[in-house]
Amino acid sequence: MSHLFEESSLNTMRLRNRFVRSATWEGLAADDGSVTPRLIEMMTGLAEGGVGLIIPGHAYVEKQGQAGPWQLGAYDDRLILGLKQMTDSVHKKGSRIALQLAHSGYFARREITGHDPIAPSSLEGIGKTPRKAMTKHDIERVVKAFGDAAGRAKEAGFDAVQIHAAHGYLLSQFLSPFYNRREDEYGGSVENRARVVLEVLSSIRQAVGPDFPVLIKMNCADFIDRGLTLEGSIEIGKLLERNGIDAIELSGGVLTGGKLSPSRMGIKTEEKEAYFRNEAKAFKKIINVPLILVGGIRSFQVADKLLKENVADYFSMSRPLIREPNLVNRWKSGDLRRAECVSDNQCFIPGIEGKGVYCLKAEKEGR
Repeated sequence: MSHLFEESSLNTMRLRNRFVRSATWEGLAADDGSVTPRLIEMMTGLAEGGVGLIIPGHAYVEKQGQAGPWQLGAYDDRLILGLKQMTDSVHKKGSRIALQLAHSGYFARREITGHDPIAPSSLEGIGKTPRKAMTKHDIERVVKAFGDAAGRAKEAGFDAVQIHAAHGYLLSQFLSPFYNRREDEYGGSVENRARVVLEVLSSIRQAVGPDFPVLIKMNCADFIDRGLTLEGSIEIGKLLERNGIDAIELSGGVLTGGKLSPSRMGIKTEEKEAYFRNEAKAFKKIINVPLILVGGIRSFQVADKLLKENVADYFSMSRPLIREPNLVNRWKSGDLRRAECVSDNQCFIPGIEGKGVYCLKAEKEGR
């Protein structure tokens, strides 16, 4: 049997295989960010389908950091009960579950949060409404909010937490020279731009202890002019490794897109899959922390080859598991046909309409 199905560990967390469900906005939480039965049903379905580690969509750590409607929250103790119901259901099916902790920063929506969005710097021409450059007090508050949310995740029975520092959300904004124009100790050099992320990591460690797995999702590059480069990302990875991160999920790109960003559409050949594989190879040459690779993985053969070549240690998928929650079990059974996902991004249309994310193509086929 492929090593993709061997057991492994991240810190104290034992995983039954090397497949990860990458955090995805499901559009299924209640208006206040609390867990709903439909969200539990989706996570349980992924566990039944054989996914080793499930990461629900980005949970906002403070109300001011909410990115959109029906987004999962981790900002208040009253949310713990619902979160625990979700972890209990997943555990009964044999999977592990990590909570991704996030703050949208520049891209928070004032009509939802009631606040002007905060960001490392106030930039003109990106948002339609004012963005408030964060004070030192704002930074301290957000760092504490991440730690508090991690404590709630541990109390709710999650097996790990993941820091969301990718795709142009707040921590990604601090890492990016495009968004971060600060002239204090949080801006300028790679070390300064990474400072707040390392403070968040420290805050989380204080809340959960040394034996609780703490992961991070970060960009290998922003793929925009003046954005974070691969070289800068590797330097940040080295800092994270020295400060005790347990695994890095490597992604790329920002919410505003960009001509340099790899296409997430029409992934029809193995050559177009795993579009961050070269960046992962560069990471692996320098960084020893376990690497989770996300981005366009559609074929068992591609993941198996990349594992054998030591390009990555775990393989994270989002849209294929929206179409086929049982994909991992299908592959394990010997049915190695590529994922049925056609990479058309239509699955997010019902989410935007308030119906939750699901595969429209499968619905049209009566499945």
